[in-house]
Amino acid sequence: MTNDHTHSGMAALTICEALLLALNDAQILPEKEIMGVLTDAAATHENAGGSKTDVEKHRAAAALIRRIVAGGNSVRRP
Repeated sequence: MTNDHTHSGMAALTICEALLLALNDAQILPEKEIMGVLTDAAATHENAGGSKTDVEKHRAAAALIRRIVAGGNSVRRP
């Protein structure tokens, strides 16, 4: 992956996390729904097919999302 792709991915993740925080702060989406969105996203990557390389990339994405869920980053859980 090129640096541009890495930086784009980091920016996209930061923007998405900020949007989830804003939706929670504005009481548009409760924590339970945000956790559901993240869990669904992880499951989508975990079930993705393709070449061995594609599957590895999807599994890595799923693992990152699962770490975000476990860390509580997207809803400011203690």
